[in-house]
Amino acid sequence: MSDGTDVSLLPGCGSGLTGLAVLTIVVVAAVIEDTDRFLVTRRQPGVHLAGMWEFPGGKIDPGETHEAALRRELVEELGVETAVGARVHQTLHAYPDRNVELHFYKCALKGAPRPALGQEMRWVPRDELRSLGFPPADTELIDMLTSSDAR
Repeated sequence: MSDGTDVSLLPGCGSGLTGLAVLTIVVVAAVIEDTDRFLVTRRQPGVHLAGMWEFPGGKIDPGETHEAALRRELVEELGVETAVGARVHQTLHAYPDRNVELHFYKCALKGAPRPALGQEMRWVPRDELRSLGFPPADTELIDMLTSSDAR
């Protein structure tokens, strides 16, 4: 695992050519649950995967720990301090133009969130998570959260 953005040689990624350098972006995201509902935000226009729903978070800055990055991102995005708990899932997903190393952490808010960047924000019941459009990298987490074992 890395703590920042790096470039890796990953066969079969990128444009389909082997040995092509592909950007790997390390991202942290908060799984915030309240009474069987999860806090999600919609990606804004003009960014990678615009319009899709996601668990709030973002890229890790060079030298930043996962916890520090997640706390910073939630202040920037939602204007709220957060207690970062255990990692609940991690995955590496290859998109056509980049790889995303994604770490999901259980978090508790220390106040009321507000969409500080103008993004849409919703509390979504567990049984409605699958009805929203999430990025492909979130599929395994959505499966975990909506499985009968998670209830």
